[in-house]
Formats: sequence, C-alpha cells, structure tokens
Amino acid sequence: MNTNIQVTKRNGKKEPIDMEKIHRVIEWASQGLTGVSVSQVEISAQLAFFEDIKTEDIHETIIKSAADLISTDAPDYQYLAARLAIFHLRKKSFKSFTPPALFEHITKLTEKGIYDTDILEKYSKAEIDELDSHTDHERDMGFSYAAVKQLEGKYLVQNRATGEIYESPQQLYMLVGMCLFQEYESKVRMDIVKRFYDASSTFKISLPTPIMAGVRTPTRQFSSCVLIETADDLDSISATAGAIVKYVSQRAGIGVNAGRIRALGSPIRGGEAMHTGCVPFYKHFHTAVKSCSQGGVRGGAATLFYPFWHLEVRDLLVLKNNTGTDENRVRHLDYGVQFNGLLYQRFVEGGNITLFSPDEAVGLYEAFFEDQDEFKRLYEQYEKDDSVRKEVIKARELFAIFMQERANTGRIYVQNVDHCNTHGAFNPKVAPVRQSNLCMEITLPTKPLYSVQDENGEIALCTLSAVNLGALESLDELEEITEIIVRALDSLLDYQDYPIKAAKIASMNRRTLGIGVTNLAYYLAKNNAKYSDGSGNDLVHRTFEALQYYSLKASNKLAQEKGVCPLFNETQYAKGIMPIDTFKKNVDDFCCATLQLDWDSLRKEIVKTGLRNSTLTALMPCESSSQISNSTNGIEPPRGFVTTKQSKDGLLKQVVPEYEKLKNQYELLWDIKDNEGYLQLCAIMQKFIDQSISTNTHYDPSKFEGSKVPMKLFLMDLLMAYKYGIKTLYYHTTRDGSGENENNPDKEDDNGCADGVCKL
Repeated sequence: MNTNIQVTKRNGKKEPIDMEKIHRVIEWASQGLTGVSVSQVEISAQLAFFEDIKTEDIHETIIKSAADLISTDAPDYQYLAARLAIFHLRKKSFKSFTPPALFEHITKLTEKGIYDTDILEKYSKAEIDELDSHTDHERDMGFSYAAVKQLEGKYLVQNRATGEIYESPQQLYMLVGMCLFQEYESKVRMDIVKRFYDASSTFKISLPTPIMAGVRTPTRQFSSCVLIETADDLDSISATAGAIVKYVSQRAGIGVNAGRIRALGSPIRGGEAMHTGCVPFYKHFHTAVKSCSQGGVRGGAATLFYPFWHLEVRDLLVLKNNTGTDENRVRHLDYGVQFNGLLYQRFVEGGNITLFSPDEAVGLYEAFFEDQDEFKRLYEQYEKDDSVRKEVIKARELFAIFMQERANTGRIYVQNVDHCNTHGAFNPKVAPVRQSNLCMEITLPTKPLYSVQDENGEIALCTLSAVNLGALESLDELEEITEIIVRALDSLLDYQDYPIKAAKIASMNRRTLGIGVTNLAYYLAKNNAKYSDGSGNDLVHRTFEALQYYSLKASNKLAQEKGVCPLFNETQYAKGIMPIDTFKKNVDDFCCATLQLDWDSLRKEIVKTGLRNSTLTALMPCESSSQISNSTNGIEPPRGFVTTKQSKDGLLKQVVPEYEKLKNQYELLWDIKDNEGYLQLCAIMQKFIDQSISTNTHYDPSKFEGSKVPMKLFLMDLLMAYKYGIKTLYYHTTRDGSGENENNPDKEDDNGCADGVCKL
C-alpha cells in the first residue's frame, strides 16, 4: 500500500498523508462497539486513496468504507460510520470537533440571517448559557449512519447551493425547543425547553421534517399536512390551485378534495356550454403541486379525493394507469377514492352502483359525509328519478376496476367516509370530514375556498409528531412524553405563520394536532409479540389506550391554563363522546381487553373544562424521521433486517434495533402470511385514535398459484378493513422479487408525506 501519496489540504497546501492520524480517528470512533475492525476500514479506505486527494475526500472515503461494511453480521458499523460522519460534519461546520458556545453560535447565525431574530430577543445570554450547559453533545454518538446522512441532507440548517452546514444535531434539538416555548414565562420555559430537548435528543419523541428543518429559521410554516377543498366553481378552483402553490413551497404535503366538481357534459349557464369534466381541473391542480421543489428538501405531492359514485369514476380510476395518453391521464397525483357502507353493501349483495354528477343529485354529496341515513334515502330516490342523469354499473365490476388500479399502481387509496364521521373527533352535522391528506391519516373538516383572502373557507392544517415506542420502558412514561408533545405542537400553532387567512382562522379555531408512533415492530419484538397471530393485540390495546388517554389529559390540562379551542363545541368530545364509545364493535371479536385507565373521570373533566385541541392523534408513516431515531418505520413490519434506502447521498443501510438479541422475535413483512393480523392491530389502534392511520396492505404473488394474487383476496381485505372500522387505506404494496426494498409503490416519484416527509 502506498502511504507516500500527497494530500491537498483545505488551504491548498500539500503534504504527505498522515496514516497515523487516520488510524487515531477510526480507533476513537470504534470505542465501545462490537464486531467492528479498524484495520478493515483502513484497508478498504486506502484502496480508494489517490495522489493529491483532498482532505475532505479522505474523510468521506473513510466514512463510506465503514458504511459499506454495515450488515446483520456486524450491525455496529452503522455507528462507526455515524461517528466518523459526525466528526467530519463538525469539522466542516465549526473547523473544530468541539461545537462553539451556544450564545456565540446563535449570534453569528442570526447576524447572517440564518436563524430567527426572535431567539436573541426572547432569551438572555444567561438563559442561553444555562441551556448550553444542559446540551449533551455526546448524544451525537448515538446516531446511526442513516440518521446522520438524513440530518445532513434534510434537517440541519445549511446553504443548499454550496452544501455548507451551519449547526450540529444537538444544537438543532435545543434551538427547536427554545423557539417553540419562547412565549412561556421564563422559569417555566427553561424547564420545559430542557424536558423537550432531553425527550427529542434521546429519541423518545420523533419530530417531522417541517419542524426539524424549519423551526429556528425565518421560515415559519411547520404543519406537515394541508387539506384544501374546492367547490364546483371556477373562482374556487383557482383559489385552491393558488393555495396549493403557497403550501407546497413551504414543505407541506397536500390533500385536495375535488369531489364536488361536476361531471363531463353537465350543463353550464343553463346549457349555454357543456362542462369539460374533472380531468382538466385535476391537471390544473397537478401543475400547481409540481410548481415548487420545496427548497430542495422534497418535491411537491398531493392526494386528490373524489366519491366512488361520481359519474366520471371509470375515467378517474385509471388516471394513474400507464396506458392511455397524456390527455386522459394525470399520473403524478395520488388518489383517495371515497366509500361508505351502502356502496360496500351493494358489492356484497351483488347489486348495482348508480353513478351521479354531484351538481345534479342535489344534497347527495353533503349527505355522503354528514348523515348516512339521509344519503341512503337520497341515493335510492335519485336512482328512481328519471329526470336525473345517471349511469348504472354492476357493483362487483366497478369494485374490480378500482381494485385492479390500486393493485397496479399501489397509490390509489381508500377513505371510508362514514367511519371518518361516525368514529371521529367532530360532530358531522356541523363539522363533517370530507377528505383526508396526502398520507391518509388526517381527518379534519374543510370548507371550499373562493379566494386567497376568503375568511369563510376552511383549510385544515395538522401539526404532527410521534412517540418512539421502542424507547419506552413503561407506558407510564407516556404521560410525560405526550404532555411535552402537546405543549410543543400547540405552541407551534401560535409560533408559525399562515400564508392564507382561511388556514390561520381554522387553525386558531380548531388547534388540531396529530400525535403518532414509530418503531412498533421493535416494540412488538422486544415484548415477544407478533403482528400475525394475535399475540400483540392486548399489548397494542394497552399502549394506544395510554397514548390517547394521556394526550387528551394533556390537552385538557392545557385548556385549563390557556383556554379551550374556540370551536370545541363542534367536537364530539364536547358532548362527552370519546373514540372508545364509537369504534366498530367487531374489534371485540379478536380483542376484548378491558380499559385500564380512568376514562369516566377524564370524560367528565373534558366536558367541564374542555380541550385545547380538537384532535390529538393520527398515525403517520414516519419513514424518514424514523431513520433519525434508528427506528422501524411507524407501525410497519420491516421488509428485512437490513433496510437499504435510496437518498441523494446514495444507498443508506440501516439494521433493525437490537438485531442480535431480537432477530428471532422480529416478524418480517414477507414472512407474514396475510393482512389479517396487521389489519386487526390497526383496528385496535383505530379504536382509540381520533383521526386515522396510514394503513397499508401487502401482497406476495409468489405465495399464490401462477404467482398471481387472486382479485378475490384484494376485495376480501377491502371488506375486512371496512368491517374492522378502519378509516383509510394507504399503500397497496406488492412484492416483485427485486430485492429487500421491492414493491415500494412510490417508485415513480417522491410523495414527501405525512410525518413531514415520509419518503427519502
């Protein structure tokens, strides 16, 4: 090996390579790790060294050499590579391994316009010094390699044009807490900032991308999910497109409800013109969604919603299909198709589904969400009314078309609108839920927008965070963790800016939050429970009962301190109705666990003193944010013990938590025989969750004759999900035999969703 090559330093000076220095750094990074070889990393790195190599390239070569060795046989290489990456990151950011004093750091970056000026205005030097002394930079050594690359790529404040990074991870966590709680009274504030920092920097709380990437900067829009509804009106459609552009540019994932738009051929202005139908307007929304790149953090993306009984449904169902032409396809939107019990009943009974244009069947669209009995009455009335334009199709034929398109694309989703309204946080008579969001876990009221200044429309925002179940030693910890999250997210609502009035008014009136979970697969494994056999049912019941109970308790406590949300009266909670009162009782067939907590006392207290937040929980995918805490994604079973994900830095390998100890306890996705056990767990979660769940369905064709999954199975799972009370279905994934990350339905583009950024 040639150790006499010349190195080009940052200042341009050349000198012989210092192998001893390289050895010392790798040796330092290996301390306390098992199964890693310093010499193997050195040898692998040296093979890539060349004459006049830059100092920075040496660091990156060493890091890559360690990262390439990550495997189930030697999972600790992910920590060795991470420590080397942290060393390199600090050198680049601070020209030193030791981060600067926090006050000095904040002052410097505020002067550069990188940090929000409020930080120095709200906090004294003495307070910042106290928080600096509480900051534990040693926690940087707990990151996995994938986490550090995610931090570098998305979360740490940086100049995206030059790649210059300005801060360290621990500074990020502390500054987020300082910004969120800056309006609290000083003594209380210092305590809650420290508690927030400790919970987030030790991975008990998982923060979404908009918060991690944005809080502490002058850009103040941190809601992960934006729900926008359009009316069947040109002004409203234009206003909706304008709102989409505003929010896409500020890192939000979009849900668009376009279900009111009339069908092709409908009369306009008394028959003076004929309507062009939905597709041209869907294309208009698509253009708005793709108009901004979201500051280099992720691309814009949206899910668009419409009812299954829409007169154009057969054309709408194929919009993602690879056949057809650009004129009759809108492939880069995802779609949420809306169902209810009557439609499923027609399928089961072998009946027909009658299709209508929403503008011609007066009152039908409203009743679809607000009142299921009234919908049935109107639907049957219009079926008999020869004056109303309609089309009749066999229910099983239409369901088969839907299911085939869902299976082929993976990204045509399901919203059961009756479950969303009968088992949710809102009274559907006054605040119906008419759509979900990009990743199908948010269920909030919306009203059509008619202009960007419209104060009567309602754009729903939801601010998210997640509890890392794998970091819990006891469910009792959820009381502290949920209080920190509720306070943080509620403060965020007041801290952030609102580019559109309708969004601000709705947010201030409803103050909706979505607390989810991540690392469920690890949590099940370490508790000797499985997805598939019911052994996790009681554990999940206890866990999600505690999550919802303590989240409600925290919001009730906050309401007593700061006041209830102004539209609390539009919630079911105001009437003393909890999710535990309205869930589908079919869940009791496979989980009849008794409630463990004092719901009666909490119910009485909520009716008496209210809630600060209309909603508290929603289970999002957590795909990117889970990498920061080295967690399994959200509630999903892992596809393999080592997950390899594509990022702009190349392939990132991540080993499941505690692989050596728990490898026989984990249940891998493609080892699970069918969806029933997973759907049962989701149904148990949904018993407590007041919004919805990003619920996926998974299929392995190799398990079936001819390597083809029977259509009957797809349809039976759809019915099972409805029977169990599941509100929404997100991805339909199919194993295609191409590798451990096969079948990811977002191959065509980045959907940038939910936890703030579900995909890399």
